[in-house]
Amino acid sequence: MNSGDTGFMLICTALVFFMTPGLAFFYGGLVRRKNVVNTMMACVAIMGVAVVMWALFGYSLAFGGNHGGVIGDFRWFGLNGVGMETGPYSDTIPHLVFCAFQMMFAVITPALLTGALVGRMRFKALFFFIILWSVVVYYPLAHMVWGEGGFLASIGSVDFAGGNVVHISSGVSALVMAILLGRRRGYEYTVYRVHNIPFVVLGATMLWFGWYGFNAGSALAADGLAAHAFMTSAIASAAAMLVWMLLDVVKDGHPTLVGASTGLVVGLVAITPGAGFVPVWASFLIGALVSPICYFGVALVKKKLKIDDALDAFGCHGLGGIWGGIATGLFGMTSINDVAQWNGLVFGDVRLFLAQLAGIGVTIAVAVVGTLICAGLVRLVTPLRASEREEQLGMDVTQHGENAYPSFNGLDQ
Repeated sequence: MNSGDTGFMLICTALVFFMTPGLAFFYGGLVRRKNVVNTMMACVAIMGVAVVMWALFGYSLAFGGNHGGVIGDFRWFGLNGVGMETGPYSDTIPHLVFCAFQMMFAVITPALLTGALVGRMRFKALFFFIILWSVVVYYPLAHMVWGEGGFLASIGSVDFAGGNVVHISSGVSALVMAILLGRRRGYEYTVYRVHNIPFVVLGATMLWFGWYGFNAGSALAADGLAAHAFMTSAIASAAAMLVWMLLDVVKDGHPTLVGASTGLVVGLVAITPGAGFVPVWASFLIGALVSPICYFGVALVKKKLKIDDALDAFGCHGLGGIWGGIATGLFGMTSINDVAQWNGLVFGDVRLFLAQLAGIGVTIAVAVVGTLICAGLVRLVTPLRASEREEQLGMDVTQHGENAYPSFNGLDQ
């Protein structure tokens, strides 16, 4: 047991928790005025239900025991047996601290996918969907990547802080749900404007702040690897932000604050799987390249494929996570972190690269199939989509009986 590591991990846990309120502001600022409460409520409600589920059975399913490399069991139901002593995943911090740190990942991951569904999914349906999705998609993926005997770990695929588990899973699921729900009514001829840019910047910078706990904390100790992950995260995010600003200038003649905020987030997404595996110099490339990938990926999804991924959950988290996983296979080094069994492709070894591709493929398959199953089950209980009148009035009033701006009497954007 190490008190320094324990204190560090408790701080990182709080930082990761802080990311979900940050996401609420980020998403809330991007939507129309009449849907702000509903969009932010999705994140807040998940903060409650995900914690309760994790403590009751989620942690045990993700990290307790091993069945086929896919899922755990109920040995730690209700956190029975998870206490102040060290656990199987770290010998320097209490088992409860590791559990709490991982709990915050289980909170923010389903919140990420809600960005694709704003303005048209019933809150009741979303609530039930998130419960099922956590069980069918998130817990198995967390076990396969990080749990003892996990399948993806056994084939040599690595994911330092959640490229597969968090970003690809939520991004792909968001895309599937956006297709199932269909486009928002009037999508073809309505201009959707960002209603509160200060909210967007507040949320993005809260995410950036919390992300240092997200990535550095995944070292599970206050050591050099944590410092390495901290620095690669900072560099990739900054590089991605600058490149996104440049893309805005080339396309529209001026940089935008929303674009800069989006850029810094996709940079963090891209570096997440490799933050503790790739050399510092590679983080410049990973961040610089993710912005054009996501920038043009968003255009492809929305303009060419006509899919209403409302807040670009797939375009940013899905594509950014996929690039990050591939980049880890390109630039990973065993000398930085020996969890990686081989060096990356640019160092002459193809095995890590192939393992990363396999891991990405399995993650996509689990997310697609799991999302379809969850959506089908929810449909048996309640319609997924709000009525035309509910969409016109806004999800805030129809789903929650609240108005974010009750004194505002102008036209909605």
